Amino acid sequence: MTTYVISVPGTFTDSLAAGRRAELARALRPADPRRTQLGNEEDLDVLSVNEDNTFTIRLTVEAESGPHAEENARHLADSALRAAGLDESSAPLGPAVITGIDSDI
Repeated sequence: MTTYVISVPGTFTDSLAAGRRAELARALRPADPRRTQLGNEEDLDVLSVNEDNTFTIRLTVEAESGPHAEENARHLADSALRAAGLDESSAPLGPAVITGIDSDI
């Protein structure tokens, strides 16, 4: 298994209330990339929201391959959004991308 740091972009179709943002961050916390060497060095936030309501979720995922890591990250991001009360029409996601591979090398 390899540890991947995956970025999943998206857009909030409405403004995100502070309480909902906190709920989302809590739901994402178990996969926070700061737990990895890469995430810590790069100071990666699990959730970044821009002024235009676009966002990036960065997650740490253990997987056998890059495609599996991307699929797992999308599933985790989607589940966290649902846990925060957001559905695919209020927070559509873009394609997951490998941001880095955590390694001691």
